[in-house]
Amino acid sequence: MAAEIVNPRSESADRTDREGGAEALDSFDPVDPAFALHRGGKMAVQATVPVRDKDDLSLAYTPGVAKVCSAIAEQPELVHDYTWKSSVVAVVTDGTAVLGLGDIGPQASLPVMEGKAILFKQFGGVDAVPIALDCTDVDEIVETVVRLAPSFGGINLEDISAPRCFEIERRLQERLDIPVFHDDQHGTAVVTLAALRNAARLSGRTLGELRAVISGAGAAGVAIAKMLVEAGIGDVAVADRKGIVSADRGDLTQVKRELAGFTNKAELSGSLEAALAGADVFIGVSGGTVPEEAVASMAEGAFVFAMANPNPEVHPEVAHKYAAVVATGRSDFPNQINNVLAFPGIFAGALQVRASAVTEGMKLAAAEALAAVVGDDLAADYVIPSPFDERVAPAVTAAVAAAARAEGVARR
Repeated sequence: MAAEIVNPRSESADRTDREGGAEALDSFDPVDPAFALHRGGKMAVQATVPVRDKDDLSLAYTPGVAKVCSAIAEQPELVHDYTWKSSVVAVVTDGTAVLGLGDIGPQASLPVMEGKAILFKQFGGVDAVPIALDCTDVDEIVETVVRLAPSFGGINLEDISAPRCFEIERRLQERLDIPVFHDDQHGTAVVTLAALRNAARLSGRTLGELRAVISGAGAAGVAIAKMLVEAGIGDVAVADRKGIVSADRGDLTQVKRELAGFTNKAELSGSLEAALAGADVFIGVSGGTVPEEAVASMAEGAFVFAMANPNPEVHPEVAHKYAAVVATGRSDFPNQINNVLAFPGIFAGALQVRASAVTEGMKLAAAEALAAVVGDDLAADYVIPSPFDERVAPAVTAAVAAAARAEGVARR
């Protein structure tokens, strides 16, 4: 499964988890194989019990169902055992930051949400339901999801533009007692950290010895910076269109002011290109192009993770001239940073123990487990496993479940 297109015009559309190729079409072409595959949708509801005769019907529906309903009314925790709640996730979007297409609205977002749902099932054994909301107001989205939440064991926020996505996630986490996870942020961050851990191991260094520069202060850029700091990175600076996010800038949003507070210990200012001089790591989640001379100015043995798709910020041919490890968001180059390596296992682990939240410790555990799958096969062109490696989801699931128990958010 390949990575999704990143919008070079929008820092909010900085995700990397599906097949590149979502280009704006001049016209509808029913002969195109993409349309043929999507005709009728990509998913359906399937019963897990038979309804063959009146006895089956009386158990699956009335009157048998009334017994279960009454029991749940008396003991609400039984809902986890006698409904699908503990095995299903809502994939929620407002259609404002879809692939590389930007704000295309809820109906046009549905093919992507269906795609996300089948990835949940294929790679994590988790059922998922696409929910596209016809509203963009933060309050309305939060209230709508809160009202839908009793039907689900977790909420996966998807393709919601920054900076609204940060507040929506935070408020839902405060209101709900089930995992709320914005994959655009945290899925990207988990996979990036896993790959970076292995790149550092390959070079005989620790994360604490590395200085990283991130291009993009949208959803993924902020989340990656937070996770790298949590994991013990030596230093990390984040750049937006106006340069390095630093405390001395007067044009920062609240999110970027907070970002400036825990990044950039070196107190860099100015352009992204200037910050790359002597840097050990470049992480691109914003599109655009980084000049070759800026890449050449990085430290010897540097790592370049250029994840914009289909056009990486630094083309791999250029990056390989100067970098020891190169990663992209594309499936046709080694070391693909692909969210599908993370979110199915994270939700599977959280649901397995009926976690009330996805904590920082659970995300760090997911990254460590994902990195460990590579094991002794570690090489410059193999710092992250393939999405089709069958060891990935079980490893991440087990690590997340164990971390949930250790952090006190597991309920079984």
